[in-house]
Amino acid sequence: MQEKYQPTEIERATQAFWNTAQSFHATEDADKPKYYCLSMFPYPSGKLHMGHVRNYTLGDVLSRHYRMRGYNVLQPMGWDAFGLPAENAAMQNKMPPARWTNDNIAYMKKQLQSLGFAIDWQRELATCQPEYYKWNQWLFLRMLEKGIAYKKTQVVNWDPVDQTVLANEQVIDGRGWRTGAVVEKREIPGYYFAITRYADELLSSLESLPGWPERVKTMQANWIGKSTGVRFAFPYTLEGKQENLWVYTTRADTIMGVTFCTVAAEHPLATHAAKNNPVLAAFIDECKHGSVMEADMATMEKKGMPTGLFVTHPLTGEQLAVWVGNYVLMNYGDGAVMAVPAHDERDFAFAKKYNLPIKPVVAVEGETFSLDAWQDWYADKQRGRCINSGKYDGLPFAEAVTAIAADLKAKNLGDIQVHYRLRDWGVSRQRYWGCPIPLIHCNACGTVPVPDDQLPVKLPTDCVPDGSGNPLAKRADFVNCACPKCGQPARRETDTMDTFVDSSWYYARYCAPDNATAMVDSRTSYWMSVDQYIGGIEHAILHLLYSRFWTKVMRDLGLVSYDEPFANLLTQGMVLNHIFSRRTAQGSITYFAPEELDVVKDDAGRITGATAKADGQAVDYQGIGTMSKSKRNGVDPQSLIETYGADTARFFMMFAAPPEQTLEWADSGVEGAFRFLRRLWALGHGIKSSIRHDAAIPKTLPEPVAALRREVHLLLRQANYDFTKHQFNTVASSAMKMLNSLEKGVQEFANESANNTNGMAVITECVSILLRLLSPLTPHICHTLWRELGYGEDILTASWPEPLEAALAQDEIELVLQINGKHRGSLRIKVGAGKTASREVIEAAALASEAAQKHMAGNPAKKVIVVPGRLVNIVV
Repeated sequence: MQEKYQPTEIERATQAFWNTAQSFHATEDADKPKYYCLSMFPYPSGKLHMGHVRNYTLGDVLSRHYRMRGYNVLQPMGWDAFGLPAENAAMQNKMPPARWTNDNIAYMKKQLQSLGFAIDWQRELATCQPEYYKWNQWLFLRMLEKGIAYKKTQVVNWDPVDQTVLANEQVIDGRGWRTGAVVEKREIPGYYFAITRYADELLSSLESLPGWPERVKTMQANWIGKSTGVRFAFPYTLEGKQENLWVYTTRADTIMGVTFCTVAAEHPLATHAAKNNPVLAAFIDECKHGSVMEADMATMEKKGMPTGLFVTHPLTGEQLAVWVGNYVLMNYGDGAVMAVPAHDERDFAFAKKYNLPIKPVVAVEGETFSLDAWQDWYADKQRGRCINSGKYDGLPFAEAVTAIAADLKAKNLGDIQVHYRLRDWGVSRQRYWGCPIPLIHCNACGTVPVPDDQLPVKLPTDCVPDGSGNPLAKRADFVNCACPKCGQPARRETDTMDTFVDSSWYYARYCAPDNATAMVDSRTSYWMSVDQYIGGIEHAILHLLYSRFWTKVMRDLGLVSYDEPFANLLTQGMVLNHIFSRRTAQGSITYFAPEELDVVKDDAGRITGATAKADGQAVDYQGIGTMSKSKRNGVDPQSLIETYGADTARFFMMFAAPPEQTLEWADSGVEGAFRFLRRLWALGHGIKSSIRHDAAIPKTLPEPVAALRREVHLLLRQANYDFTKHQFNTVASSAMKMLNSLEKGVQEFANESANNTNGMAVITECVSILLRLLSPLTPHICHTLWRELGYGEDILTASWPEPLEAALAQDEIELVLQINGKHRGSLRIKVGAGKTASREVIEAAALASEAAQKHMAGNPAKKVIVVPGRLVNIVV
């Protein structure tokens, strides 16, 4: 055994052992409880950063822990390999996205392997492989048959330079995030998944997920946004034809206060009114360059223009003006809203701005309505009662809604309706690097599905995008084909699928990655649902919601038997680092890596600015933010691993903060983790010749020896509890305390011959506990020390340590004494050799103590709280 800790040599040898033994290859085993641990798979952007290391170490710690507890563990890995970043990189480097992606996968896989993760690499997949995306296409066609997939025209963000649809998140200040071009709203046809069919189940089944953070479930519930209201119509006549302007409201009790209606810029009424009104047409065009995000609607300046058209109030017959408003979204509801300025803050501001009527129809006792300024009580539906509302006067909210809905229904103009904020999922992307949509367009037959035996429709891998639209549309060898029905010349669909499709079911494919004839098979029933899913909170809504939807579709198609994909969810905190950027003349943003900059700091060490080394020009400091590839503020773990070893990186990431909390990167903490592992190695080296595997530990031990053993077992008990709570930082802390105690014990017992035999027997037991406890966090050093110290060939096959009652027992215990949570001294209780004090004994001793009698002042105890081994608190 080498005297000095050499992580590179140790880790290389340990990983070679695992590879030879195929230690992490998982197969189905009905005789063991299964544990499927999965971290969200990475996008192969080029390099891992320490945020990835944290995420995957969390999963690896759990996987190794459960394996040692006797579970049959699956921990797979793959690559979320399609997507826009690959196209952007291809444009910059003038290479096909396939080549860029595959090169990055190879490099990142080596990084993951160098960290020693217990991954079953035989199940590796990449979503850009035809063997994988074939099943995207196959399920798309099944969904098309069931009407869950369909085509419609929708309003989207359109980047006129990139010639593609942008997600809401890719629109920054009204401009495309990459090009800086002013984004337009356009109506284009695309394919959609009817996720709204599952809205109610997606909402209600959140209650069946006790292992999910409440925060995430609340976010999903709000996104689904179930509400009960009234959908009703304002009739109107246009070019001699009777029509209805439909709206939805949760405040039907205010219907008598409607003074105008507002429609979206894309609404047919707006289009009609703009035909002969160039000023209105110009305003509508301006609106089409605005955001399509509801969050933006709430904060943007509200603008409007009258159409000159009128609709009829369904209950009063009053003629109401129709306006176009920049805050109304065409894809939300029917693209129109009723305006009740007296009881809606947005409508109030709009009416004041354009001098439109404001009519109060709800009153709250003791309050006086004023047109001068908005007051929150104007929208109070709990205390309000109808006024100025004819037959509805005096009715509270619920009764008014019921009565008004009944009257609208009698006129065939409305009824109560359950409404969801959730919208159907648009999956069409005018991009190249994605899964082709398996449809063919024929002049004679229309849109025709690609037959199953012709799947997959393979994506050409040699395209080099230039930013001017979708390269597939320019590829005659891809576009031109024969119609499967009539055999005549036809054209393939050139839209590709949203990359969220790829990640919506990959977890199921890991269970049967080698099945070439079916999407999933019986092995999926063994492994699913995922027992522990790990990923960032930023995926709380879309990815997790889409995965839940996809699971329910697969269930309804008879492919799987489970209802939810992820039984338990851990949303780890992000790793933070400094962000530097510069906005280009075109309006786009360029980010800089820290090593590309000369950073300026003030006297207190705070960053105040930076200049780029390449050109000497100023760069903006954006503050601290999440490590990400797009912002180029990630810390590459490779140099850290080469200097300190993978175990140091793993230990630091687990010790630095609880999993759910954010972690600000600091190089200084890494050195501390490395020192701890060097001390651990030194301890092992120092005791190797005196380790006592053959010595039994007697029931009675000298007190110094018993105290050491008791301390380690107490720390183990706490660490095991912390494992159940995923508090790996305190597990690491317990391991550090164990090492401190063992170092002192070795020194003490080496110099006292009376304690040496028993002492080394106890140290042998306690080092075994420490190595097993640490093994999930730092597997390489623990594997090596386990073998070098003679505990066995493979620590992975060792059982998980459990605290022994005999080790915890002591003749006398000392507890902190509190009265109403305040420290009032200590309490010593004799318990007898080899025994532990019961709760009743501790309570009685605490109440009888002099300190308790003094501070209780004759008052009876309401309750006595005992924290075993630590304190007793008397509440009076």
